[in-house]
Amino acid sequence: MANRTNSTIAPRAASTEAGRRPARDRWDDDDDGDDKPAFKTLTREEASALLAKEPPLNPWRVIAVQAGVGVAVALLAALLTGRVEVGWSALYGAACVVVPGALMARGMTSRLSSMSPGASAVSFMLWEMVKIAVSIAMLMLAPKLVQGLSWPALLAGLVLCMKVYWLALLWRGRR
Repeated sequence: MANRTNSTIAPRAASTEAGRRPARDRWDDDDDGDDKPAFKTLTREEASALLAKEPPLNPWRVIAVQAGVGVAVALLAALLTGRVEVGWSALYGAACVVVPGALMARGMTSRLSSMSPGASAVSFMLWEMVKIAVSIAMLMLAPKLVQGLSWPALLAGLVLCMKVYWLALLWRGRR
């Protein structure tokens, strides 16, 4: 048994002697020689200055722009094709993004979801699941609700409204 113990210790000792840290310490970042803390607690003034420099993006603004893009795509689709059904299909595709997004924005901006970090995380996951479920349900109901449904127009409205999130990131970056 003593021989077995020595054979398991020998590779670890050999790797330490070769200049490498043992496997259990290899990913430990505390031994890098820096004595500075992992994060800095901000003072009230520093936090206020950071919020003034980087204001949070209003989710309702994103929803409003998504709705505007959806209406524009629907009008453009109807005008280009000369078919009202194509316009309604594109508008319904936009609604498949806007309505669930509005539900999530309403849920995430409620007082209950901002009570604690844990509640915020759970609330985010819950409302994200609601958003996905409503989107899927709306897409499944599309053939029954939209007369003369055009799937390409619906998908165009859906995709273009989803791309508004990228515009929101650009707005945030320019401030």
